[in-house]
Amino acid sequence: MQAPAMGPVDILGQNLQLLTQILGSQQQMLDQQQEWRQQSLASFKMPKLTKEDDPEVYIEAFERHALVVGLDKRYWASQLGALVVGKAQAAYRALSREDALDYESVKEAILYRLEINPEHYRRQFQAKKGHEIRQPSVLLQQLCDLLDKWVSPAGHDWEALADQIVLEQFQNDLEERTQRWVWQHTPRNCEEALRLAEAFSASEAYYPRERRSQGPSVAAPREPERKRLPDRGTPRDTSICKLTIIILITYNYYV
Repeated sequence: MQAPAMGPVDILGQNLQLLTQILGSQQQMLDQQQEWRQQSLASFKMPKLTKEDDPEVYIEAFERHALVVGLDKRYWASQLGALVVGKAQAAYRALSREDALDYESVKEAILYRLEINPEHYRRQFQAKKGHEIRQPSVLLQQLCDLLDKWVSPAGHDWEALADQIVLEQFQNDLEERTQRWVWQHTPRNCEEALRLAEAFSASEAYYPRERRSQGPSVAAPREPERKRLPDRGTPRDTSICKLTIIILITYNYYV
């Protein structure tokens, strides 16, 4: 027995039922995404940027926290814009609506407004570093990071060029005693310089305190050779001077 043929109305009814199921499942997914978004936004709690904060460090902390809580990157721009203040907030508000939704554009605009650009990294690279980062391995890593932000890689010899630039600044920023030791051995690259600096630091820790306080043995500076005065010849005969004085006195007496 054959099944009755379906008319157009029956086919339309089945299609509508199928479409309703599809729309229902899509709405359910949207509701779940909205709920997840609300939960992630609610869990994203971070203090606002202050004048005492380093903007670059703050943004790095923001990105780490956003990754930890699982915040969708589509909302990073709006979240960062709500947390910054002052010039950074002005830079965010000056963006177009389209750019304000793009996190990289927001980040770039904020850093540019705060003058955190290649020139900023160049000054940081060449500036004398504080004592808290004078440990050779920490110092070298910071210089490499600053150089990477300062110079854009280009050319075949980029690695060699970067190594020489970092090597020069690494030696300039070392402690005075370590610096003299490394300079004395003229390292060819950063790896050799780091090995020399760490070897010197290890030897300093091994020696007694009084030995360290004396400083490295340095030859005493030579006294400058005194120049001999030109020979003025034999003293003149004093009798001639006496005779001249007598003649002058006699002349003045009779005049």
